Amino acid sequence: MTEEKAAAMWVISGGGRSGNSGGRTGMRLMNRICFFLCGLCSLCVLDACGYSLAGRGSFLPAYIRTIGIPTFTNRTTVFNLETQLTQKVRAEFIGRGKYQVLPQNTGIDALLTGEVTAVSIVPASFNTQVLASRYAITMTARIELRDMRENKVLWENPSVMFRQEYDATGGRTVLDPAAFFQQDTNVLERMSTEFARTIVSAILEAF
Repeated sequence: MTEEKAAAMWVISGGGRSGNSGGRTGMRLMNRICFFLCGLCSLCVLDACGYSLAGRGSFLPAYIRTIGIPTFTNRTTVFNLETQLTQKVRAEFIGRGKYQVLPQNTGIDALLTGEVTAVSIVPASFNTQVLASRYAITMTARIELRDMRENKVLWENPSVMFRQEYDATGGRTVLDPAAFFQQDTNVLERMSTEFARTIVSAILEAF
């Protein structure tokens, strides 16, 4: 028997021990290894998402019934983006049916603040005339949910990112997000809706 085959048989049989004791020992070892790897993968996923979570699952304190969502700050050149996105986030929270959503930052249980920091657009594909036929649009925002009673951050992400592709509607290639959204206001509304759903789902589901 070669050394390679002997080593393989040692691993499969739980260290070369015979009988039920050796099998149970090997099984326990494999279970511990699997448990460790699963835990490590979970930590990696959370770290990659960039979220700072207080608890797991439905982690919001039970006394939080009203959430204030004032108009987001817009650091981009896209006109009215902050209004669109704020309205969509409010509607998404209201649609969940559990919280009362108010536009102010006082007299509330929790405060959600947002700042749209960047919007970029790049051609994703071209037609035979070498004009963009699809665009990839990326929107980035800084989001924070604060417990106003305890004055502590419940959830935050300094760089929530959403990327989606849309068909070109004009007859020329556009590299300015503001100009693109002016050409097709429906794209801005659809993207704001999808981005808002991403934000609210991340907060309430602690994804």
